[in-house]
Amino acid sequence: MGDKVFNDKKRFIWILSLLLLAAFAVTSGISYQVAHDSLSKQIKDNNLPLTSDNIYSEIQQDLLQPIFISSLMAQDTFVRDWAINQEQTPEDLIRYLKEIQEKYHTVTSFFVSESTRNYYHSSGVLKQIEDINPDDAWYFRVRSLPKSEHYEVNIDSDSADPNRTVIYVNYKVFDFNGKFIGVTGVGLAVESVKRLIDLYQQRYNRNVYFTDRQGNITLHSQQYQGELNLQDIPGLEKLATRILTSPSSSFSYQKLGQTIYLNSRLVPEFKWYLVVEQDDARSEKKLLTTFWINIGLSLLVTLGLLIIANLTLGKYQRKLELMASTDKLTGAANRQAFEETFTQSLAQSVVEDSPISVLLMDIDHFKKINDAHGHNVGDLVIQTLSRLLAGQLGPNDLLCRWGGEEFLILLPECNVSQAAELAEKLRSSVAQRELSVNGGQIKVTISTGVAEYRRSEKSEELINRVDIALYHAKEQGRDRVVISY
Repeated sequence: MGDKVFNDKKRFIWILSLLLLAAFAVTSGISYQVAHDSLSKQIKDNNLPLTSDNIYSEIQQDLLQPIFISSLMAQDTFVRDWAINQEQTPEDLIRYLKEIQEKYHTVTSFFVSESTRNYYHSSGVLKQIEDINPDDAWYFRVRSLPKSEHYEVNIDSDSADPNRTVIYVNYKVFDFNGKFIGVTGVGLAVESVKRLIDLYQQRYNRNVYFTDRQGNITLHSQQYQGELNLQDIPGLEKLATRILTSPSSSFSYQKLGQTIYLNSRLVPEFKWYLVVEQDDARSEKKLLTTFWINIGLSLLVTLGLLIIANLTLGKYQRKLELMASTDKLTGAANRQAFEETFTQSLAQSVVEDSPISVLLMDIDHFKKINDAHGHNVGDLVIQTLSRLLAGQLGPNDLLCRWGGEEFLILLPECNVSQAAELAEKLRSSVAQRELSVNGGQIKVTISTGVAEYRRSEKSEELINRVDIALYHAKEQGRDRVVISY
């Protein structure tokens, strides 16, 4: 009890001392704050927004031209007629793309046909787009854009020259009846855009860069050195969410002992944010000469932040752990959560000499569901199936979303026979039930592989065995369970 009272007293003295120090520091620093606030307000409310407006105006002249060009290509009667007439003369379209590239000085111009999946380029027919090729994912992403969105801007390697990075404007093309028939567009060399940003920085003596809506810094100058996401930039991470949820904003933050003033605004044509930064190093230096006697204020802020951080750390840590271990679409566990749970279950099974089994299941013909109903319905099917599976598992079982339409179930204290019985139950339950999605009924089946953990087996080997079993289930006609012995 004595130690407790002593600790309470010590704590009270510390708090009281800090409060007194705060009162003194705040009183002594009023003059500094008035001058500093005046300077900050001038930069944030006048100088920086004006610079941002000027740069934005120049962007409309320098960078929005490719969007205009792509729009013209998508509306071009020649392109649409050529595609509608079964693409009979590829050389005509290739010549057209070459003329676009030469006339507007782009580094590439292209058209991808929905009918043949041919990738037409100014230099010829480069390849056929495939939905299983990760390099072609951009096409299917653009094709799935909402009706209100006609184009996408993205940065990728040049299809004709993999060593060159290009800013693509991918524009959807429709026939005269509104039917989707392909994607066309042009590309700018990233290096040329970076030179434009360098020019803006030299002209206005500001730091200029672009970020997408996830905070990833997509374009910056050649001299840029720093993190590639707003949330990783020291001092800026707490403002990142506010910046990315507002069409325009002005903030200031501390970086390497300097105050950085930031102005951001959404460039709707690119769906990126233009960020312009300015430091106040020269003006701040004059103000700091009167601030040294009030250094205690900095200590107070630091200690205050530590106290707040300790109070809120638990809440945010739990939230981050949940985000790190949970699949966003279904709410099921992800691979990272499986690895951690598997390690714990394995340690327990060694002590108790109990078995562990896994089920790996895949939705049969899921691509047909996506093709027939769209990716949004496909996502709803995955969510509905996840809830159906989770509702039939025990409290110690773990449901993981393993891949696109694959689920993995970890079954502690369960041998292969019991696991196969549960797999058959789940398979039958799914096969007998029609899933209600958006008011409609969709019937799906699942194929499942079953495997029991072998002593001294690595987790990768176990997953490989159950994956092979799943492959055999698909090979044997799907909608069945195959055991790996």
